[in-house]
Amino acid sequence: MTAENLNYPTQKPEILLERIIKSSTKEGDIVADFFSGSGTTAAVAEKLGRKWIVSDLGKFGVHTARKRLINVQRELKRDSKDWRAFEILNLGKYERGLLIAKHTGLEMDAEVAEIQKQKDFAFEQLILQAYAAERIENSPVFVGVKFNRHVSVGPINLPVTRLFVERVIEECIRNSLTKADILAFEYEMGLFPNIQNEARGVGVDLQLKYIPRDIFDKRAVQAGQVKFHDVAYIDVNPTVKGNELTIELTEYSVGYQQDSVESAEFEVKKGDSKIVIEQGQVVKIEKSKDGIIKKTQLTRHWSDWVDYWAVDYDFENRKEIVNVKNQITGEPEAKWTGDFIFENEWQSFRTKQDRKLELTSIPKEVQNGEYKIAIKVIDIFGNDTMKVITVKVGK
Repeated sequence: MTAENLNYPTQKPEILLERIIKSSTKEGDIVADFFSGSGTTAAVAEKLGRKWIVSDLGKFGVHTARKRLINVQRELKRDSKDWRAFEILNLGKYERGLLIAKHTGLEMDAEVAEIQKQKDFAFEQLILQAYAAERIENSPVFVGVKFNRHVSVGPINLPVTRLFVERVIEECIRNSLTKADILAFEYEMGLFPNIQNEARGVGVDLQLKYIPRDIFDKRAVQAGQVKFHDVAYIDVNPTVKGNELTIELTEYSVGYQQDSVESAEFEVKKGDSKIVIEQGQVVKIEKSKDGIIKKTQLTRHWSDWVDYWAVDYDFENRKEIVNVKNQITGEPEAKWTGDFIFENEWQSFRTKQDRKLELTSIPKEVQNGEYKIAIKVIDIFGNDTMKVITVKVGK
């Protein structure tokens, strides 16, 4: 097995892509691959001095390509060759715009309001179908129910706030409901786990879950392949010594709930296996051809969940700007999306060859001042969680 083989099902050999890129482009040209998989095209293009743009719908493909390209950067730097930074942009959130009514006034007229109502209904139906929940009516907060858990869906284009969650808890108390799920694209920083502990204190089992990007893939929804994962919790310890700053990852906790071990033992076929999550641990259930069940716990320490983590030491220094069409003039104009671009200034990750993970960043020299520092963690299932902290350096 060669070092470049990542066991990705559609992976092509680098030598093949090298021949294609060399024969059709020259140094400095842009190479594009819109089904990039494990990132072979981008990796080869970078080594050959080409610029590149690649995309993929699969989060595992994107994450595999990310780690591969960082290794390419490290190899080029080690060999004293030029290397460039790259950005990963999540375009899934822009698809939400299809569900938001376009209007220029401060208030919606009756026609636009009706269009918005229809779009909201379609959005909720899509989410409920993917979540396998039944729709309910006449509730100011809940739109569906799954088994005995009531379901609320957060705003399309805004993060779920504490106020939103408090309304859900109040509705549970008012109607003597003990279990509720909130589904959303984004959550206000710092909500988890405090708000869930507060809900538990008043007798409400509250689960916060992310709406995955592949929700807009109709085939995945129809096939029941869309998975909603719980919000994870990151804890870090920043250390400032003079003008050197280090970040230690001290905890990553998840509350994923999937199939129970008991149901997996019943469902798994002889000679097959299944991965389940129970009580915060990943368990592999294997059934021999003789029907004998074997259980193997794959995670033991919180760090076993972490596949990759990175630090941006000055998160708010780069705004995400996009060109949008002016509704009046028809001309494109630059507009801030409200988000910032995460820069991987330092990272540690596991590979198939090296499973070790550094939990403390190398010292970063910074000037006196206040910094917004973003810490991004990607777990073994490819789910992305970020935490932003404020650190003051100097007096």
